[in-house]
Amino acid sequence: MGDLRSVAGSFVVPGLSGVAVRDRLKGLTAEDERVLRLVGDYLGTLASRDLKARCAAGLEHGSESWALRKRELTGLSSSRWAGSLTKTTHDLWALARRGLAAHIRQLEAGVGAIRHRLSLPLCEKGSKKTAGGYRSRMEWHAKTRRLRALEDRLERARVDWAAGRVRVVRGGKRQLTNRHHLEEARLTEEQWRARWDASRRFLQADGESGKRYGNETIRVGPDGEVGIKLPAPLAHLANAAHGRYVLTARVSFAHRGQTWRELVQANRAVAYRIHEDIGRNRWYLTASWTLPPVPIVSLTAVRAGGLIGVDTNADHLAAWRLDAHGNPVGAPRRFDYDLSGTADHRDAQVRHALTRLLHWAGRHRLAIAVEDLDFTAEMTREKHGRRKRFRKLISGMPVARLRARLVSMAAELGIPLVAVDPAYTSRWGAQHWRKPLTSTTRKTTRHDAAAVAIGRRALGHPIRRRTAPPRTHQSDGYGHRTVQARPATPGREETRPRIPGPRTRSVPPGRGANAGNQNAQHRPGRSAEHESWQQDSLPLGP
Repeated sequence: MGDLRSVAGSFVVPGLSGVAVRDRLKGLTAEDERVLRLVGDYLGTLASRDLKARCAAGLEHGSESWALRKRELTGLSSSRWAGSLTKTTHDLWALARRGLAAHIRQLEAGVGAIRHRLSLPLCEKGSKKTAGGYRSRMEWHAKTRRLRALEDRLERARVDWAAGRVRVVRGGKRQLTNRHHLEEARLTEEQWRARWDASRRFLQADGESGKRYGNETIRVGPDGEVGIKLPAPLAHLANAAHGRYVLTARVSFAHRGQTWRELVQANRAVAYRIHEDIGRNRWYLTASWTLPPVPIVSLTAVRAGGLIGVDTNADHLAAWRLDAHGNPVGAPRRFDYDLSGTADHRDAQVRHALTRLLHWAGRHRLAIAVEDLDFTAEMTREKHGRRKRFRKLISGMPVARLRARLVSMAAELGIPLVAVDPAYTSRWGAQHWRKPLTSTTRKTTRHDAAAVAIGRRALGHPIRRRTAPPRTHQSDGYGHRTVQARPATPGREETRPRIPGPRTRSVPPGRGANAGNQNAQHRPGRSAEHESWQQDSLPLGP
C-alpha cells in the first residue's frame, strides 16, 4: 500500500461567475449590414495593430505602455472603444501565454516518457502505471528520432517562454490553415476570404455600471433597440444623435430575458458582442454579465441527506443514490448519450443526459458527486503504449464539455455539486461493491460500483464496505449487520431487535426469544456468574 498516491479531499464546486445569452438580429437592412461590416473591419484593423504592439513588448509591458496604447487608440476611435480593444488584447496575450505553458508541460511529459521507454530493454513488460519497452529495434530507432524532434520543440518553447514571446492568430489558426488547404476544407477562395474577414472583425464592448442601460458603446434598451457608438472616422454614417447608429432589428432574449431586462433597467454593466455567421448568413448579438457571488453550501450540509454518485464514461453516466450512511438506495440509473455526428448533436446529447440526471436529483432533493477528471496528460501513446482502444476510450470522454454543462445547469436548478478525487474509484468500487450488489434480478456493472465508490468518498466514508466478522464473533445466530452507520449512532453494535415468531421453518415458536442474551443459553465458555450453580449428582457405585 505504500505506492498508492494520496487522495485529495472532496469539495463543493463553486457556482457560476457569469452567464452569456445570444439572440439573432432579424430584419437587418442592407445598409445595417454594410455599416456593421465597415465598423467591424475598421476596429479589427486597430485590434490587430494593438495586438502586434503588445506581443512586441513581451514581458516588458507595464501600465505606462498600456496607457500610451490606449491614448493612441482613443484618437482613432473613442475612449470606450479603446478600452475594449486594449482589454481584449491583454486577454488574448494572457491566453496565449497559458497555452504556451501547457504546451511546455505536454512536451516535458512526452520527452520523459520516451526517455524512460528507451532506457528499458526491448519487449520489457510494463505495468499499469508505466509503459514497457518498445517491441522492436525499428520502433526503438524511430522513437530516438521522435525524441530528438520533441527536444528541439521543447527548447524553442522554453526560449519563447523566457522571452515572453507568444504566437497569436486573430481569426483562429484553423481558418489560417484552411487557406492553404481549400480543397480539403471544401471552400473557394472567396468563401474563405468571407469567413476570414468575419472572424477578424471587432464588434464587442464591455459594460459599465451606472451608464445608460449598462453600456455606452453598444447600447441595447429594454425594448430590444440596438445602438452602436461609431468610431470618429465613421461618424458620418450615424443615423441618430451623438454619432450613433441604430439598427432596425430588435432583440428579445428567450433565455434569461427577464434577468437581462432587469439589469438593463437598473443600468447594470452588460457586455455585448456582435458577429456574423457566414455559413448561415445571419447576424447574432451576445450579451454577458457577471453574477453576484452566491454563498457555497458547506460540505456537511450537503452530506446530511445523502447524495447521488455519478461515474462518467465514454457513452453514458452511471448513477446510484446513497443515503447519509453510504448505503446504496434503490436501483442504479444509466443516462446514455451518443457522441457521434456533428458538434451540435454531441452537445445536445450531453445536455439531454444531464437534464435527466439533474431532474432525478431534484426530485429527491439531493446533491450530485462527480469525479474531478482531467485527461489532458493521459491520452498520449507514450503513456499507455499500444493500448489504442484505451487511448481512444479516454479521448472520447466528454470531460470538459460535460464539466462546463453540468456546473451551469446545476447552478440554474440550485443543485450542489461535490467534486471528489478519481483515484482508484473504479478499481475499489468493483472490488468491494460489484459482487455484493449483484443479485439474480440485477446485474451490477463495474460503472455502477464506481458510482457507489464516488458517492461514499463524497460522503466522507471509506470505499471499502463493512464485512461480517468471523462466525465465532457474530452477535447473534443470524449474522452481524454489515450496513454502514456513523460511529456515534446509538445501538450501532447491538443485536437486532426481537421479531416475534420463528425466523425459519426449522425453529419452533418461542425458541428465539433469548437469541440476544447469549448468557441465557447453555453454551460452553459462557460466563457462569449469571447462572445458579448446581452440583451434579454423584454417580452410584457398581
